[in-house]
Amino acid sequence: MDATAQPGPLAHREARLIVMSMMVPVFMGSMDQTILASALPAIGRQFGDVHNLPWLIAAYLITSTASTPLYGKVSDIHGRRFALAIALGAHLVGSLLCALSGSLALLIVGRAVQGLGGGGLTSTGMVVLGDVAAPKERARYYGYFSVTYTTAGACGPALGGFLADYLHWSAIFWLNVPLELFGIFVTLAVMKRLPRHDRPHRLDLVGAVLIVLATVAFMLALTSGGVQFAWDSTPILALTAAAAVIGGLFVARLLTAPEPLIPLAILKDPAARCSIAANALGWGGVIGLNIFLPVYLQDVLRLSATSSGLSLMVLMAVLNASAGLSSVLIGRHRRYKTVPLIGLAAAIAAVLVLAWRADRVDTLAFEVILAVLGIGFGPLAPLTTVCLQNAVAPYQFGTAVGTMTFLRTLTAMVLVAVFGAIVLKNAAHAASAANFQVVFLIAAGSIAAAFVALLLLEERPLTARHDR
Repeated sequence: MDATAQPGPLAHREARLIVMSMMVPVFMGSMDQTILASALPAIGRQFGDVHNLPWLIAAYLITSTASTPLYGKVSDIHGRRFALAIALGAHLVGSLLCALSGSLALLIVGRAVQGLGGGGLTSTGMVVLGDVAAPKERARYYGYFSVTYTTAGACGPALGGFLADYLHWSAIFWLNVPLELFGIFVTLAVMKRLPRHDRPHRLDLVGAVLIVLATVAFMLALTSGGVQFAWDSTPILALTAAAAVIGGLFVARLLTAPEPLIPLAILKDPAARCSIAANALGWGGVIGLNIFLPVYLQDVLRLSATSSGLSLMVLMAVLNASAGLSSVLIGRHRRYKTVPLIGLAAAIAAVLVLAWRADRVDTLAFEVILAVLGIGFGPLAPLTTVCLQNAVAPYQFGTAVGTMTFLRTLTAMVLVAVFGAIVLKNAAHAASAANFQVVFLIAAGSIAAAFVALLLLEERPLTARHDR
């Protein structure tokens, strides 16, 4: 296809059909980040291994993190449909490996393969959103994605806990199979109508390998320190040094590669840079909380796996409503940062209250705290996505969104590793309220950093055209 050709805008009905067809991949990509949270205790009991359980979350996050920017560039080169087909196929293979695993090691491998596909499910959906509408109209379509993404993420712990309590944890992975088949046979067919803005790009496989190796070394140090080895032992120091050296090589690769994994040209734009930072830091804290709150409810408040998952449902409801309502306002008001800034301040306060009352919070107070967190955080997601795509050309949508998703997942992965090291540092005993107070304070700090990035974001007018 001619790279300079600009297809005419889609009618609202066509755009809505394409967006709705992407709901299943987005749902799977979001749900897989949290659905194992409530099932971790059951998996640990079956395999007799507790301190390696965080790897079931980390393995998925590591591979999805490294693969996300690659999917963005593949979609810019060969089209969104081609990239999604690869993602769905890898995710299906990973789900089958997980469902059939007979050991924790094999289950971790399956989650890693699943993550290779998961990296393209949600990010491709965000790229498609940029293809179907101009920035000024994009926010109203974002409501569909917001409801699906947050519903899946919030329902994950409840669904995972229910399946672990009443069926078996493997049912979590069997559930993915019909959804993946639907995506392969229905979503890919509908996506034939999607406009294309192809441009040649290079895939930085060396950069992807370096970030995976650095992350694995860092994760091993965090999960093994204080559990299998002392923090000042030779293995932990060696892993930390390896993570630092390989991380340095990754940074050098970003500065010298013809087309690096994280495009520095995009990051040089202050609006894109602040959008990505606010999105990554905000979502990183919320994802980390969503994964470890079920553990908090089970270990500290003594709820069952099912009850702990259901207790998080209020977060889904209010975050959906908040994101949906705010997305409508983005295209209508010049000062579109005001509501998200007020919301983030409220979200930070909610997490700080949770840290303060971690050892004595009752169920009602916990639900109120979650409601304030969801209402406050909701507006950030649509705003940062729209502002990023408003700052780049259409042929860079895949690369830009891939970069945002990469850094968001990387931030979440680091926080999950840190939270896991704090919460599960003593495998012989359940985590204490004091452990979770530290976790909640770190999460509040991450959201506070997102507030600063959003404060620095320039409120540029949203264009009503694709050809900027």
